[in-house]
This record gives sequence, C-alpha cells and structure tokens, in this order.
Amino acid sequence: MAILVTRPQPDNARTAAALRAQGRVVLPAPMLRFEKVMFALDAETDPGAVVVTSANALRGLADQPAASALFRLPVFAAAGGDANDLRALLTARAQPVKPLLYLAGADLSRDLAAELGSRGFQVLTHTTYRMAPVPELPDDVTSAFAAGEVEAVLHYSRRSARAFFQAAGRAGVEISALAIPQLCLSKAIATVAHDAGATKVMAAATPDEDALFAALARAIPLNAR
Repeated sequence: MAILVTRPQPDNARTAAALRAQGRVVLPAPMLRFEKVMFALDAETDPGAVVVTSANALRGLADQPAASALFRLPVFAAAGGDANDLRALLTARAQPVKPLLYLAGADLSRDLAAELGSRGFQVLTHTTYRMAPVPELPDDVTSAFAAGEVEAVLHYSRRSARAFFQAAGRAGVEISALAIPQLCLSKAIATVAHDAGATKVMAAATPDEDALFAALARAIPLNAR
C-alpha cells in the first residue's frame, strides 16, 4: 500500500525520500508543473531588497538577465515560516527608503504587496514563475488506484488538490480516490477535499510538513500496517 504525494517537483522527491525513510511506500504524482516566466527589470528600477515567499521564485529567476544584479541585493524570504512571519521581519528589519522587489508566482494566495504597502513600503511585484495544473494522473498511479493499492493522499496546496481530484475524475478512479484518507497541509486545503466529496479528510495542526506527517501517522500508523 502506498502514500500518494501530489506536491510539485523538486519538493515531491524530498517528501518521498522522507516518507521512504520512515518505511512507507510512496507514489509520486506531482499535480502542478513549474514553468518559468521571463521578465525584464526596468532600467530605472532601483530596488533596495528582494522579497520571496517561495523557492520557486528564485528558480524562475535563474538564467534570467536580471538575476546577477538582483542576487547582489539583500533577500528577505519566508524560509521556515509563513508570509505573516516574513511581513513581521520586513517591518522590523527593512527600511522603506527604496522599493522592495517582490518575486512571485502567477497565482497569489494573498496580497503581500498591499499588506507591506500599508506599512509604508513601496513594493514592485514581478512574476517569475507559474505552476500549471497537470491534467492527467501518471499511468502507474491510475493502475494503483484501480488495484486498491493507494492508502492515502498528501496535499500541499489548494491548487494541487483541485488538480488531483479533477485528474482522478478524468481517469475514472474518482470513487477510489475519494474513499481514502486525504491529509492536507492546512484547513483551507482540507476544504477543497471536502468540496470534492472526500469522506476522510484531516488537516495538519500547523501548516508544515512535520505536522502533516504527524497527521498521517495518526491516520495510518506504521505499526498497524
């Protein structure tokens, strides 16, 4: 029996390795695909620092003409925290003299630029990547569902969860997919699973992978397998 991991690469591989180290069988099924978005930095733009909330923003910047100049600037990142922690860090440490350059994805879950703007910062938002939904499940995943060999699904974002349930429907394995535990990184993601018709939905106590793994351990204890 396998745990299905839906997060995009390269994070999918890291999560799969962590689960295998616990002794679990893993099926990777990335439901979002990273795509770089090209951009040019205005010659008159003179940012004082770079802000990122996702490592993908820096992946999108790689090999772009503006990268060398931007990588010389201070970088404020969410790291192990979330956007609230990043906002607090910027408020405490950054000086609102020069604009902040916010490198972001095409689909934003919150308006960090407006939040920082209300604190006196000028924020310039540049899109460096998008995460495109993957329309189909991998063949081995479809076969595993058909054989009853998937015991739980891990969800890391609302968009990837939606893409998963849509792909499961197209593959004709929706009933099997909805019947097994759906382990979600947050309550907002859990709402997507509930809305799709899943009957066994659990949200992590806090939005981090350790808490998600703890929820998985409660739902499917290793010593009970």
